[in-house]
Amino acid sequence: MAKEKSEGLSKGIITLIVIIAALVLALFFVMGTYNGLVNADETVNEKWGNVQTAYQRRADLIPNLVATVKASADFEKKMQTDIAALRTGVSKAKTPAEIDLMGQKINTAINLVYENYPEIKSTENYLTLQDQLEGTENRIKTDRDIYNAAVKALNVKTRTFPSNIIASMFGFEQRDMFEAAEGAETAPDVGKLIE
Repeated sequence: MAKEKSEGLSKGIITLIVIIAALVLALFFVMGTYNGLVNADETVNEKWGNVQTAYQRRADLIPNLVATVKASADFEKKMQTDIAALRTGVSKAKTPAEIDLMGQKINTAINLVYENYPEIKSTENYLTLQDQLEGTENRIKTDRDIYNAAVKALNVKTRTFPSNIIASMFGFEQRDMFEAAEGAETAPDVGKLIE
């Protein structure tokens, strides 16, 4: 009888150990799944923050570049108009002295412009604007793609078994991927910004 009692006690201890081990494993599974969901959720938040940062960069950068391009283009237009007016004066001059005086005025105007603005920069500024627009839009697209990948990873975890059980227990929900606004398929008219 003592032997039977001893065997019963051993079986009871083994059963208790198995139950405790199963509970510990279940606890580790729940903790690991929960932590994985938190990590995926925070990754989505981070990636959306990166998209927002790219938007802010665009909002800060593009108007400043457009203003620079406009200013240099306006200056160059004024310079060309002034020189054209002086050239017109040369054609209206009747005497060699008047022609000489108008030539001197043109040279003086060109020298003043050159001293104050040694390089014609509007073409360069337009190219810089074009490069910055392209680079900015590429950054935004890249950040949106990364965000969508993070959303996919979270959504897979919240939908697959058995992590979906843990996700619903702790309130983790699927997130929406980035979707373009209605009409976004039409590119903005940068020419209207420059006018």
